[in-house]
Amino acid sequence: MENFFLDNKSLKFHLNHHLMEKIVRIKEDDFSEKDIYDYAPQDVEDAIDNYEKVLEIIGEIAGEVIANNAEIVDAEGPQLINNEVHYHPATQENYNSLMEADVMGMTLPRKYQGLNFPILPFVMSNEIIARADASFSNIWGLQDCAETINEFASEEIKDQYLPLFSQGKTGAMALTEPDAGSDLQAVQLKATYDEKKEKWYLNGVKRFITNGDADISLVLARSEEGTTDGRGLSLFLYDRSDKAVTVRRIENKMGIHGSPTCELVFKNAPARLIGQRKLGLIKYVMSLMNAARLGVAAQSVGIAEAAYREGYKYALERYQFGKPIIQFPAVYEMLNLMKAKLDGARTLMYETTRFVDIYKGLNYLSEKRPLNQNERDELKKYQKLSEYYTPLVKLFASEYANQVTYDAMQIHGGSGYMKDYPIERLYRDARITNIYEGTSQLQVVAAIRGITNNTFREKLNDYNSQITHPELQNLKSSLIKMTSQYDHVYSKIKDTADQELLDFHARRLVEMMGNIIISYLLLLDTQRDIQYLSSAQTFIKYANAQNTQHAGLITTMDDEDVCACKNNFGIE
Repeated sequence: MENFFLDNKSLKFHLNHHLMEKIVRIKEDDFSEKDIYDYAPQDVEDAIDNYEKVLEIIGEIAGEVIANNAEIVDAEGPQLINNEVHYHPATQENYNSLMEADVMGMTLPRKYQGLNFPILPFVMSNEIIARADASFSNIWGLQDCAETINEFASEEIKDQYLPLFSQGKTGAMALTEPDAGSDLQAVQLKATYDEKKEKWYLNGVKRFITNGDADISLVLARSEEGTTDGRGLSLFLYDRSDKAVTVRRIENKMGIHGSPTCELVFKNAPARLIGQRKLGLIKYVMSLMNAARLGVAAQSVGIAEAAYREGYKYALERYQFGKPIIQFPAVYEMLNLMKAKLDGARTLMYETTRFVDIYKGLNYLSEKRPLNQNERDELKKYQKLSEYYTPLVKLFASEYANQVTYDAMQIHGGSGYMKDYPIERLYRDARITNIYEGTSQLQVVAAIRGITNNTFREKLNDYNSQITHPELQNLKSSLIKMTSQYDHVYSKIKDTADQELLDFHARRLVEMMGNIIISYLLLLDTQRDIQYLSSAQTFIKYANAQNTQHAGLITTMDDEDVCACKNNFGIE
């Protein structure tokens, strides 16, 4: 039987990282519920064993059900019937299988019928499911909406709606509008409060909404008349049972066909305010988007895992000139770099997830009891790391998903362009990952702050101090040289005090830093398990070459080059 958890040793490796003990203890508040719920863990070992058991169940469903349904779901997709989105029957079978396995509401507290898992096992489930079918991972992953409700909504709303997620109700985040995509400050969907009825009502249009006809939607709307920026926006909960939204259409997309992307028209739709007015974008949606970006990173890694396996399998089976094509240097070199990028994206993703888990866990804990000074310091530390690592991993994981699927299709040759092989679907599915939930260009805008405030640079020192194995010192020396190179070019830009020059080179700087971080993480993985040595060696050489190219451009391109670039397009 296929099991997408058990057949991937990297998953259990990352699940058993040394920081997991801290994460479990924070999440379980030192096992305060062990005598209240019969399924609550008794200790750290028991908790991690629970995570493995649930992931094994999800892995089996992914391998035996979801993966087998992926092609027909891609070919036929969902339908819009009488103003309701109907999942493809095979998609519904996927969802029913997970519901029957009692694995919904993974991260929700037990009092809401959830499993009270940390975020990391949930992100891992996203990767597993995305490997089987990226489009279905969107539907599964939007349980993130429940986390936002749990973090910011009133007790009344939480009591009413969170158990519904644990019972299998679906979620959506309705943010984008025809004239408000990346610039969410431009959202115009109107929220009006009726004093007599003591209710909010929503009116307007939302576009490109993933899983748009979900049971429960979080909607960003303009609640303050006369405002034009993010300070006039609030977040609302809309319940589909109120039947006040028209689904104008399901978009006809290039990929992820099983995930219905909808245009929605709200007509006096009753809604519930989440948290406080005016904080919809500034606080709540930023938190929601960060969770979604981590979800897209997991989706990207899952797609890359599937594509790498397809490329490797085809290279073994396809004979040309009397031998399997994997024996040709052009092919095995390509596969080697694909594997290194896959391992690199995965290690960055789970490093980021651990940071988020500790930050979120301490934040929840602070609502139960006062934190001590050490806990308060850790909360600030991990909040900062979460803020900057999240766009970094979204950037790298999604770009690598596209590169790995591209190379896997190339290995297939002409056959890969045909629908006879899964790589054609994976190639199309991967393309959205570096577009939605913030394009790669927007991730750079967010991540560059981790460079200018030295958050990333300080973390490099921490990683460097952890590499102690004698046989890894040569590779460590390479990373020290790469860091010195980065310091040189960043200082060159910083000394100019030219913001436009910094913006111009921002992607190069972020990629240089990301390459060094991933290299260190792969080296740390190798220190724990020698199986990652090949990926570490390959990635460090690749990263060094890429960083040298970036450094050369940064060193030689100055204000005149920026002006020349602008003049090509008549930009003043």
